[in-house]
Amino acid sequence: MRAFLFDIDGTLVDSSASIERVWRQVAREFGVDEAEVLSKCHGRRDADVVEEFFEPEVREAVVARVNVLDTEFVNGAVPTLGAPQLLATLADGQWAAVTSGPRPLMAARLRAAGLPVPRVLITADDVRFGKPHPEGFLLAAAALGVPAASCAVVEDSPAGVAAGKAAGALVIAVTTTHPADVLSEADVVVNDLSDLLDLPAGWAVSAGRPGGRRDEGGNRPGGLGPR
Repeated sequence: MRAFLFDIDGTLVDSSASIERVWRQVAREFGVDEAEVLSKCHGRRDADVVEEFFEPEVREAVVARVNVLDTEFVNGAVPTLGAPQLLATLADGQWAAVTSGPRPLMAARLRAAGLPVPRVLITADDVRFGKPHPEGFLLAAAALGVPAASCAVVEDSPAGVAAGKAAGALVIAVTTTHPADVLSEADVVVNDLSDLLDLPAGWAVSAGRPGGRRDEGGNRPGGLGPR
């Protein structure tokens, strides 16, 4: 792989508690079923979630309320397991972040978690179509100057996995916010980013082959290779 394209929330940054706290409160305030919203809010743009669950006449107010609450809860972000160590092994031009969130909030969450803000950061502000559409990953690969097929997309949500596959990239799913069975469309499923450290030579080629070795949970034995 010539470059990594990372999702942020749930992949690089553990912000799931903050995200769910925001959507739970907004659902209550606007009389929408909390469980339904929480089942679909991860890995998607706020505008797409709002369009699916809230009536047209309140959507603008919902988005404004989400923005306020996101800012209030941003300091709760922490890095996911293995994220600081993995990013430390990559040069600035070897990775990008592709997120369904707005640019100011995503940069703030990365900083709150003590992670670098990459040179290439594709956010909801940069795309016409959110995940599962591949637009964000295609833009990120182009900005890095590499084909999407030469990139590894790292995601935690079904929508993100679908977007990475549609972009033609190798897709690695981490089970930080969703169980392995709903991420089965990924080429590789691992527990967290620490499984991507100390990879053996040629791991990406073997991981991307159909029928590559997986355990019963969808993972390749021992993460992606010898540890």
